[in-house]
Amino acid sequence: MTRRRVVITGLGVVAPHGCDAGAMFDALLRGESAVGRVNLQSDVGSFETVGAAVREEPWNALPSGQRATSDRISLYALIAAESALRDAVLDPTNEDRTRIGVSVGTSLGGTISQEAAYADILGKGKSRLSPFTLVKVMYNGPAAQLGLKYGLRGSSLTYTTTCSSSAVAIGEAMRQIRHGYADVMIAGGAEALFAYVSIKAWLALQVIAPPRPDNIAATCRPFSRDRNGTVLGDGAAFVILEEFDRAQRRGAKIYAELAGYGVCNDPTHMTQPSIGEQARAMQLALDDARLAPDAIGYINAHGTGTPLNDVTETLAIKEVFGDYARHLAISSTKSMHGHLVGTAGALELVISTLALQRQMAPPTAHLDESDPECDLDYVPHRGRSAYIGAAMTNSFAVGGTAGVLVVRAL
Repeated sequence: MTRRRVVITGLGVVAPHGCDAGAMFDALLRGESAVGRVNLQSDVGSFETVGAAVREEPWNALPSGQRATSDRISLYALIAAESALRDAVLDPTNEDRTRIGVSVGTSLGGTISQEAAYADILGKGKSRLSPFTLVKVMYNGPAAQLGLKYGLRGSSLTYTTTCSSSAVAIGEAMRQIRHGYADVMIAGGAEALFAYVSIKAWLALQVIAPPRPDNIAATCRPFSRDRNGTVLGDGAAFVILEEFDRAQRRGAKIYAELAGYGVCNDPTHMTQPSIGEQARAMQLALDDARLAPDAIGYINAHGTGTPLNDVTETLAIKEVFGDYARHLAISSTKSMHGHLVGTAGALELVISTLALQRQMAPPTAHLDESDPECDLDYVPHRGRSAYIGAAMTNSFAVGGTAGVLVVRAL
């Protein structure tokens, strides 16, 4: 079967570091952390936690009707996707919209609106909810809002596989184009999880790091000897995927080719990853991209900062890359933007794409002393120049779904 090539022509983010992908990448190269204190206020309760929350509110410019029918997750998606389309210089309303689709990943969907609805019914004793409640809380809300805004008539897809949701959404969108079902896909992820119950649920899982008392911005310390958990973040990230010949014909700026996608399930444990399945996902992505391991110059690691994950991922990388693993530039940018869960794969693909374009490897911040079992090159503190012909980004999920993406230079 002839495979159509798929390229990335637009990038857009609503992220803890702001809503400009290039400026975000610059901040990451400097090792700047967006982690801080987050005050949660809801009808259910209020408390302070550590996190990397979106601080800007660019969605205030959206039409009032759109805002009224959207949970914050959809607002994030609308702004990030609009930014990606603008970056791609692509207006769907001027295109054949039967050939344009949308693919979104999210872990918790409209959890803020869902919590508010339960508070109204169970806490306040209300008998009726807003007629917009369902369209706010449904998992496909972001995809539906994007399809409605741009009049898209291609596939509208939503994937929820916790931490790998948007990596899977982007990989499956690539397949839509590769196999001829679409010419353009608006693909990415959105997560708005700073709600009382969802954060309490994550805290109960005992994987969240307590605030570092001497420097809260350095709370998430992947691969460090003293790491003690992850830090959550929220936001959205989208890429515009196009069939290569189409992008060339319209004179599009092409960031990279999305060349490989590997997805598999780790059936060994709900929350404890295995070396073999992480390695398998990476190998599947390399095979799909038709690349040898030594073609990769940079890996954006899943790197959550939990004691088990970081060692497991290190060993999985060694299994796939052998002796060459010591020549790789590897980093966990979660050290600065936190773990965006359903958005993690998409945001880290944007970062990996910019690393490839600029030939700069972003760092793992706060890496003062590596764990002896994490003994690869994790680019500590600040970014640096690197030869990157191709880059890999890993997303390994609670529940077992592993999604790995590979981008390469044309």
